Amino acid sequence: MSRTPVAADPIDRGRFPADPWRLVECAHRPDDLGVTETLFTVANGYLGMRANPEEGRDAFAHGTFVNGFHETWPIRHAETAFGFARTGQTIVNAPDAKLLKLYVDDEPLILGTADLEHYERSLDFRDGVLRRSLVWRTPSGKRVRIDSTRMVSMTQRHLAIMTFEVTMLEGDAPLVISSQVLNRQDGEDEYHVPEAAMGESGDPRKAAAFEGRVLMPEGHYAREDRMMLGYRCANSQMTIAVAADHHLTTEDEHEVVVREHEDLTKMVIRVEATEGRTVRLEKVVAYHTSRGVPVAELSDRCDRTLDRVGRHGIEHYHDEQRDWYDRFWRHADVEVPGDDAQQQGIRFNLFTLAQASARADQQGVPAKGVTGSGYEGHYFWDSEIYVAPFLTYTQPHLARNLMHFRTRMLPAARTRAREMAQSGALYPWRTINGEEASAYYAAGSAQVHIDADIVYALMQYVAGSGDLGFLLRDGVDVLVETARMWADLGFWRSNGDRSFHIHGVTGPDEYTTVVNNNLFTNVMARFNLEQAVATVELIRDHHPVEYSQLVHRLGVSPEEIEEWRACAVGMHIPFDEGLGIHPQDDFFLDREVWDLSRTPEENRPLMLHYHPLVIYRFQVLKQADVVMALFLHGDRFTPEEKRADFEYYDPITTGDSTLSAVAQAIMAAEVGYHDEALGYFRSALYVDLANLHGNTVDGMHVASAGGVWSALVFGFAGMRAYGAELTFDPRLPDGWDALRFPLTWRGCRMRVEVTAEHFRVTVDGPNTEPGEEVTDDRDGLPVKQEGRVVLRLRGTQHVVRPGHPLEVELDGHGDRIDGDLGYRPLVGGHRADGTQITAGVPDPIDFGEESDETYTPPDPPPMGPHVPEE
Repeated sequence: MSRTPVAADPIDRGRFPADPWRLVECAHRPDDLGVTETLFTVANGYLGMRANPEEGRDAFAHGTFVNGFHETWPIRHAETAFGFARTGQTIVNAPDAKLLKLYVDDEPLILGTADLEHYERSLDFRDGVLRRSLVWRTPSGKRVRIDSTRMVSMTQRHLAIMTFEVTMLEGDAPLVISSQVLNRQDGEDEYHVPEAAMGESGDPRKAAAFEGRVLMPEGHYAREDRMMLGYRCANSQMTIAVAADHHLTTEDEHEVVVREHEDLTKMVIRVEATEGRTVRLEKVVAYHTSRGVPVAELSDRCDRTLDRVGRHGIEHYHDEQRDWYDRFWRHADVEVPGDDAQQQGIRFNLFTLAQASARADQQGVPAKGVTGSGYEGHYFWDSEIYVAPFLTYTQPHLARNLMHFRTRMLPAARTRAREMAQSGALYPWRTINGEEASAYYAAGSAQVHIDADIVYALMQYVAGSGDLGFLLRDGVDVLVETARMWADLGFWRSNGDRSFHIHGVTGPDEYTTVVNNNLFTNVMARFNLEQAVATVELIRDHHPVEYSQLVHRLGVSPEEIEEWRACAVGMHIPFDEGLGIHPQDDFFLDREVWDLSRTPEENRPLMLHYHPLVIYRFQVLKQADVVMALFLHGDRFTPEEKRADFEYYDPITTGDSTLSAVAQAIMAAEVGYHDEALGYFRSALYVDLANLHGNTVDGMHVASAGGVWSALVFGFAGMRAYGAELTFDPRLPDGWDALRFPLTWRGCRMRVEVTAEHFRVTVDGPNTEPGEEVTDDRDGLPVKQEGRVVLRLRGTQHVVRPGHPLEVELDGHGDRIDGDLGYRPLVGGHRADGTQITAGVPDPIDFGEESDETYTPPDPPPMGPHVPEE
């Protein structure tokens, strides 16, 4: 990504007006269909429907996705080795029930060619309903109004509801609505053309294509008002059933014809439409999936879901949806008054988090949610480090679901550890079913920090919610097995003082791989080991029954606990005394620095223009690594160390990953680079709305959306929660009047407001959401929740109780350093061996047009390609 500053409002407001509660599109354009299909997706974390037009065409990438519903396939390595990932997993494009084709006078409505007098599409963050309204002048000169809605239910996770209204404004005409359920994954499109509109790219982040048929038919029907398709995946053996019910309202003469095929069922409604009258069709759809339950059973479940809607009516579920979102926004809304465009962007990102996580239930949160097939529907560390904080402090019951999902993966993680010759458990870097699916181990399986990431999120949840019961029942097993992995993975070295080292790993920065003592990994592993010791000792001292069960279940011994303690205390944390910074790893500073200020914009992102080995030879980062460690474990670094590290790494961080900007925003705010903090925040805020990375077509960047919340709360409000203590040190950007947001802390509902002059906190009392067990700060024992919150503001402790708000006058917002660091690296310093750090840029070879002629390399520059300019 370019370091060019993102405009305060980079959106075309003529087409997408700034509405703080809706995303609105006022003109249909064919050149960015893929982007708008993603942006206007409706989803609930289990089921997602891309915003393809009801009529089917035109579309860039059709998509209906069910979280966790995937096919497996053998990974074919050109050169294989023991322990390489063997089984790929890819999310399946589920049968498409969005289709409602319209014909007037036998002419199809196709948005790309239609004469539209009016067009508006909106996605309302207050109820999660996609609405579209248009007026179409047909080729015969008749005017037709079409109004439609689409909703995926937050209260009934298997349910989607659509309405389709057609009104003849001028003239009578024969009208046909063809409601379909279509298998796009294997069959043809709605015009019986083999699928050719799913989009292809050389981008390695896109999903792979399947070689053979994926969905094997196991049942279908179309009768009266209901139709169904059912399938079993060829390899994974997962099953799915999709059923649709219909309710037609019209005063005009009409007939209904149903047709069925193993890959297509449809209900064709023929109406003799008259001017001024409206034809209304309600389409209610149920999706049910399983790891192996027969399709007949899933079909029965669909029937029960649809029958229930038939009894209550769709308005009942629209009302439920509005109530659900009312509760969500009470607990999650972040307000920055005075800028509707910015407020829209903030709420859009929070809305994205709701759509990605609310009903994921027994699944994780995929990197793209259920908005696209990017990253093949896999779960990464994104869930724990970027999404979980938002859930922990606003929707703790959803954070618990996410943590429970990881505990269910523990058996597979134990198996993976054995494969990798390790004790304990090693979670996969990317997965759907629990098996490692990363075919490129250097930037995948080597990222063993995933174990500590999961533990970090787990302990953040326990500390923030006080849910000791979950820790005792499920979480402690994860702590023990991951601690065993770290103790086994590392080794001791001694040169007077013993230190514990971890070699052959990759940190968050995927432009530097398979290194020794990656700082982020070591800092996170230390925390993992410390928390395992503290938790087992807490259980031993205060819960003897659970401790006895733990010893029996996992064979934990006092000697093992002491080993973990020693590993944590002896953990090697790299630091260069001469430069005064923490090296990213043992040999990071030995490399030449990549001068990003001299890298052409057309060669970005680097991973799409340079071989990995070229990138690996330089000091250059895909995303924040050391800086991320400074954020997550800021209590382990001094203010001086944070600033020095930030100033060194920021100019060599490309931001080629969307995960980077939010961490850089938070640390820029903390160390004083307020202009840069706001710039990074905007980069995250508009990453999808403005398609800043050019790949929003593949789905939403859910982790970045979570990072927007983190940048606001951790960055600009300066909140931290190290263990049991909640602290604040605000860093409000210039020009912001206020920042307001709710929090849930140990069962209490709080509201925080930061202005240029004041810091205010109110406590509403104990949370009324599903209860979590609240524990005492000192020893973790359950205590009665009294509705008070203890916090620190810039070192001073305050106790806030219901009815007694806290208001403190602020003396500024920390150090303020104007401008930004840019891409000019810090060079000229000396390594420990006395050599000077220099910078350069590798020269990519331009092959020009494809040719059969023999390639002759150009003459090298007189001084070599990497000699820095004077």
